[in-house]
Amino acid sequence: MSEIVKMNLEDWLTNVKFDDKGLVAAVIQDVKDNAVLMLGYMNKESIRMTLEKKKVTFWSRSRQEYWTKGETSGNYLELVDMYLDCDGDAILVRAVPYGPTCHTNKRSCFSWHLEE
Repeated sequence: MSEIVKMNLEDWLTNVKFDDKGLVAAVIQDVKDNAVLMLGYMNKESIRMTLEKKKVTFWSRSRQEYWTKGETSGNYLELVDMYLDCDGDAILVRAVPYGPTCHTNKRSCFSWHLEE
C-alpha cells in the first residue's frame, strides 16, 4: 500500500464515519495472501477491544452484543493491522486466521461466485 498516513487511535477514530447506529463495516483480509475472508460491523468499543486483545471483535447486529470471532469455534482472527478507507466509512482489518473464517466451515464467507 502506498501513501500510508499513520495516526494515533483517537485521531483515527475521529475520521471514522460511523452510521446512525454507531457502526462501520469492517472487511477482514488474510494478511498472508490478501484473500477477503468476511465482513462484519464494528463500533468504537469493538475496535478498542480488538486492539487490546489482538483478536478481531465485532458488534453483532442480530444479537446486540460484542463477539470475538472464534470464541466458540476456536477459529480466531489475530489482528495484524487496520486501515480506514478514504471516505472513512469502511475499515480494512488485516489478520491471521486460525481455521476457517465462515460459520459454514469454509475459509471465506465470500464463496458464492457469480457466473456471467
